[in-house]
Parts: sequence; C-alpha cells; structure tokens
Amino acid sequence: MRQTSSILYIAVDDVLPERGRSIAGFQEFTATLDHKGIPAVWVTSRSRLQFDEPRRKLGHAHPFIAEDGCGVYLPEDYFHLRPDPAGSRSRKESTLRLGRFTCIPIAEALPAASEALEALSQEMEVPVVTLRSLSVRELAQNTGLLPREAEIARQRDFDEPFFFAGASEAQIERFLADGRKRRIEFRRHGVLWSAAIGGSLQRCIATLSRLYDRALRYHAPSVGVATARLAPGILPFCERNLLLTDQMPEPRSSRDKYPRVREIACHSPAVWEQVLTSLL
Repeated sequence: MRQTSSILYIAVDDVLPERGRSIAGFQEFTATLDHKGIPAVWVTSRSRLQFDEPRRKLGHAHPFIAEDGCGVYLPEDYFHLRPDPAGSRSRKESTLRLGRFTCIPIAEALPAASEALEALSQEMEVPVVTLRSLSVRELAQNTGLLPREAEIARQRDFDEPFFFAGASEAQIERFLADGRKRRIEFRRHGVLWSAAIGGSLQRCIATLSRLYDRALRYHAPSVGVATARLAPGILPFCERNLLLTDQMPEPRSSRDKYPRVREIACHSPAVWEQVLTSLL
C-alpha cells in the first residue's frame, strides 16, 4: 500500500444521491485522490447491492461502510484478509464473504434484526411494514422506485428497512424507546426507518483505522467529510473534519461540535479543490 497523509471517510449519500444531481466535480476529485494515493472510504446508508453501480461508475476501489455502520466491505485482497472458516469467531475482527467483498460484520446479520423487529411490533401492538414483506410491485408503488431498484432495495445484509403503519407519534416514541433497550439501533430516512442490532459507524471507522495502521506500518490520521445533515454520524469519530455547508462558513462555526473542523461551502465551484487543499 502506498504511503498517504490521511485516510478519508466520506459520507456520500448527499454527495451521490439516489435521486437528483450529485455535487459537481466529485468524479474528478475521486480520480485525483487515487492519483495522489489517498484512500477514500465511502460511508452510506445504502446496501452493498445498492452501492454497486455508483462505485463501478466512479471506479471506487477502496473499502466502504454500508447500511449505516452495519458492516465494513473490503475489495478482494485489499488488506489480504480472508473470510474466516464457517462458524469461526476466534479472531477479533471476524470476516465473511458477501458477493465480491470480504466483509467485517459490525452488526448482527439478518434475520436477527427482522426477528427482533417483529417481536417488538407484536408485544407493543404497533404495526410495522418491512420492505421485504412487500412485493416488488407494491414497493415500487410506495417508494417511486423502478422495479429493478425496488428489488435491490429489499436485499440487505444486516438492517431491516420498514415503515410504521398507522401508528401515532406517541406509539412510535414508545416503540423506539423500548427497542433501544433491546439493543435495536433505529435510524430514520424520511418516511422509512431501519432497524439493526449492533451497528456502529464509530466501530467501523476504528476497525478500518487499525487495518490501515497495520498495512502502512504507521498511523495516517482519519479525516471525515460530510454535509451538515450527515455530520453527526461520522465527524465525531474522525481526527480531522471537513464540513460541507450550504453557505459560506459563519462565525458560530462547528468547532465546538467536531474536532479540528473546517467548513467549506458545498455549492462553491471550487469545493473539491478546497477539500484537496485541506488534505495536503
């Protein structure tokens, strides 16, 4: 592995949205990072399958963190790790094979979240509808996805996307509070929610940092890059941070929230040049 000044962790759901336009210049920025030998770990709420096409289009060849911190996915031979033998849990960072990737699971694999969600729904008498329980046609009608996209959206490795069916706000609050007591992690994505058991972006970043340290034989600082909406999930766990704001940096700043943060206006024509300058 080439020497590098830092390891980037980029929350890409706002940079490369499923719908609408991406932030201009990101593809060129990605190519420049590769040329300079700076690894960029992409972080997303999407699944491994949903993330496959944007990675191929932009030639992303580094690890990524999917399903809101449920798992770390490594391209083949990236760290020369091998999937553990079936049933083996002897290593501190166990691995398994998922598609073309070696995965380090952080959350418990499905159906653990599905079973916990169903049990909680029955006990609390709060009706929920999981995406996997809908047909492709029903899912496409409810979400506006194309049939192929709808089929992929149902296929997850760790978390269970769902929505509440006719529950009141008070019922939802009690449902979420009781679920958290049972180690269920809930994350909201518009009208949809996802449930996972044991997911953690902090653990994902820490796990990758150890692997990079081992491969490089020195410590390359972690740098988080995120918009304000996604910043709380990633910036507290990185050593330096770049916050992509909707406007020019303000005096109030975000320095009290995140360590060593610099604000960059994400709609500036030179946004990625400024990010690169901050890295170098």
